[in-house]
Amino acid sequence: EGELVDGRDFAERSLGDRHQFRVIVSPEDAGEIGDLRTTTQRLMSDMERDLGTRLDWVAVDHHNTGHSLTHIVIRGKDALGHDLVIARDYLMKGLRARAEEGLTQELGPRRDIEIARARFQEVSRDRFTGIDRNLAAIENEGHIKLVPGVGAQARFVSSLQRQRLSHLEGLHLAEQIGPDIWRMKPGWQRALKAMGRRGDIIRALSAGVEHGPHLTKVRFFDERAGDAPVLRGSVIQNGPEDELTDKRFLLVQDFSGTPWYVPASEDLGGAMPPKGAIVEVARFEAAPRRADHVIAKIAEQNGGLYSDALHAASDPSASGAYRLAHKRRLEALRRAGSVSRSKDGVWQIGERYLEQAADFEAARGGGHRIQVRSWMAMEDQIEARAETWLDQVDKTEIDKDDIRLLEARRLRLSFLRQEGLLEEGQDGLSH
Repeated sequence: EGELVDGRDFAERSLGDRHQFRVIVSPEDAGEIGDLRTTTQRLMSDMERDLGTRLDWVAVDHHNTGHSLTHIVIRGKDALGHDLVIARDYLMKGLRARAEEGLTQELGPRRDIEIARARFQEVSRDRFTGIDRNLAAIENEGHIKLVPGVGAQARFVSSLQRQRLSHLEGLHLAEQIGPDIWRMKPGWQRALKAMGRRGDIIRALSAGVEHGPHLTKVRFFDERAGDAPVLRGSVIQNGPEDELTDKRFLLVQDFSGTPWYVPASEDLGGAMPPKGAIVEVARFEAAPRRADHVIAKIAEQNGGLYSDALHAASDPSASGAYRLAHKRRLEALRRAGSVSRSKDGVWQIGERYLEQAADFEAARGGGHRIQVRSWMAMEDQIEARAETWLDQVDKTEIDKDDIRLLEARRLRLSFLRQEGLLEEGQDGLSH
């Protein structure tokens, strides 16, 4: 109801909620909306009328990603304090329809020329677009064959698809092998989505609080060669990668000056390294969890099926909490599309389950581990009156291109000599 909301107070009220709802409202023509706040308040009022209850919610408008949008968090309680239940269809379709209806009332209906212009702009975008979604629908065994359209609208759509496929050829994601026939590169949809995600990341970083030349040449850790050495460097920025799933990232500048975008792996827990912290990022071979082996073994004994009852029968000593942890693991894999569950709570476990679980782990952690070597910035270590990471680093492991590290270590040794802690000729503290 007010213009400003106490986020801490909202968080404290939400502590006992079993769930919450998070929504991102991203109007295509956000720049033409006079006030996102008023638009959001109207949408939430419509949602309250649809659900028949007052809602406890907070929202924030973001203008730093090149496209204005609003994040909304809704408590999992209704006005009577009961768990708030919202039908899936309403979340997936009804709420979108409400938002579109409100924006149409505010901006007026879109003219055909505006729709056509928006579709044409998708032709050259290096991301997964609506045209690609239509192409994927007619793809057959890795091939796409365009059928000449009948009528002005159909011919326009065919022209867009033909131009889009030509653009995909330039990205090496498609190859024309005959008149109106293209062979698609395996994984072309995933590649386009990754391109779009990287583009969003670059724009978000470039429009963020801290600017600098490092943002114009950022590279991505997942593109490093598999045999590349461990990445060592200092954290120059961190933040949310995906606010809906609480995924975060680190921007790590190696000691030669190159910035790397690194998704924060789960082994960090909630302790995000601050700016300046020294970290090491190394690849690891993703593997199924111990729980996955237990699930696979029980399923193998029961014709590919797993359930709480089957687990209890297989291992009578397993506690309810232990079995619940396995069900939660399966729920996470189900959301990723790796397993399915019937209405009676029985899970279908395929022969590739362990392989899928390993892939799931790789996707979650990015196939890498992050270790914090020092929570103190390298610059602060130079004149620190205590043993630091700079004192521990092995000089034989320092590459000649690690200019920043070499200079910091030189200054550190100079300081230690000035303090009388090192004699001339010594190149490190004695243990």
